[in-house]
Amino acid sequence: MALMSRVGRLIRGFLGLFISGIEQANPEALLEAAREEFREKMVRYNQALAQLAGIAERLKIQVRTKTQKARELETRIVANHSAGNLELAGALARELQELKLDLTHDVEELKETESAYEINVRNAKLAQKEFQEKMQRIDRQFSQVKMKEAQAEATAALQGVAFKVGDTGDTMKEVDEILSKRYERAAGKARVANDLTDVTRIQEKEAETKALEQQALADFLAGQGTQVESSATPGAIRKEIGPQETTS
Repeated sequence: MALMSRVGRLIRGFLGLFISGIEQANPEALLEAAREEFREKMVRYNQALAQLAGIAERLKIQVRTKTQKARELETRIVANHSAGNLELAGALARELQELKLDLTHDVEELKETESAYEINVRNAKLAQKEFQEKMQRIDRQFSQVKMKEAQAEATAALQGVAFKVGDTGDTMKEVDEILSKRYERAAGKARVANDLTDVTRIQEKEAETKALEQQALADFLAGQGTQVESSATPGAIRKEIGPQETTS
């Protein structure tokens, strides 16, 4: 019996070491398990909150219903008392008295339920906020650890490599020659394109376009009753408004 107990402890110890080794090698999986566990807890918590909210809504309906019934009883009591139906009025008054006791109890229950619901909602929000902050802090730690691990791997890799001066020098020289040839070809194409362009023809076309534009403007202004003093200089167009002055 003692032997079996010792074997059991030994097996549990091996399993613990095995699981710890997996967790050390895969902290991301452990973090994801924590996230999943928190989500499951929040689901159960939200279900409990929903039940509490349902109770509060049911109490609200009871309070509204009993309040309306109390008003109706008060109206009936007054009417029967005025009509001389004292026995019925007394029975209704007794019923109203009991109803108001129930109503007072329901109102108190509703206040307690609403208070408990609001407190639990705040607790849920606080738990979510704290969990998110913890996850963000752990994510930053993951990033820092990964960056350090990458730096360590790069340093170790560089220490195991022996560079020769010519290894990179020849490559850089080849790249420089390729870029120089590409620049020469591009510069030559640009010069040929520039030499083949008829600059004089372009200038004549531009002057012709401007002349046609000025003629179109003069025709438009003439149709509007605007006199054109000169089409050659800016500011030579003026609008004649009102009676024209005549010189004698």
